[in-house]
Amino acid sequence: MTLHAIIIGGKAKEPLHYVQQVYAEKGKGLEGDRYFYKQGTFNKPQLSQDVREISILPYEALEACNTRLNSSLDFLDLRRNLIIKNFDASLLEDKVFTIGTAQFRIVRTCPPCRYLSRLLDEDIMTGLKYIGGYRAIIVQSGVLAVGDEINY
Repeated sequence: MTLHAIIIGGKAKEPLHYVQQVYAEKGKGLEGDRYFYKQGTFNKPQLSQDVREISILPYEALEACNTRLNSSLDFLDLRRNLIIKNFDASLLEDKVFTIGTAQFRIVRTCPPCRYLSRLLDEDIMTGLKYIGGYRAIIVQSGVLAVGDEINY
């Protein structure tokens, strides 16, 4: 498994962008990202914030989503932080894994939401059904970069 892309954005509803490396801070998220600054769409008191640090999308999910929707969406459109090639969640379940010098643990799935469908004017609920990715927490702060291998 290899980190293909890192995606962040400073505020809710604003376009996201690719970065080559980023600092992941335990308890906060990716430096420069909306959830790091508590500026994300889902930074609301009634929602659990301990699952908002990192979102992960398998690289292969984009092609599947585009096929289902007959669309040409980009990873940026799907608004997940880390895109991982050859991702296999079964190898990481209940384990701490390392990307760069940071350590993570998957805490739940990241199913598609109506918000993303409205934002893109696409049926993302169908496009990412069962392949929407995962949410992870940062167990140990550190730096990760595109091309890093996932170690577990």
